[in-house]
Amino acid sequence: MSNTPHTLGEEFPGQLDAIHALKVTDAHFARILSDYDAVNDQIHRAETRLDAISQEAEVKLRKQRLALKDEIAKALAQ
Repeated sequence: MSNTPHTLGEEFPGQLDAIHALKVTDAHFARILSDYDAVNDQIHRAETRLDAISQEAEVKLRKQRLALKDEIAKALAQ
């Protein structure tokens, strides 16, 4: 498992099989997952000070991650 916090496995415990099934059958969902991972990695790099970004930029990324997480949860609930 990754050492990056907020991975999909942590955020949606027990739902990795459902996530994988949707990923291979729904291109839009696959893009959302890709976007989530990219934003989550950016946040992790900012938190660990590998990348220097403003606090405002970090807050914006956190809000973006939350919106993507909401989209993932909505798709899983359907």
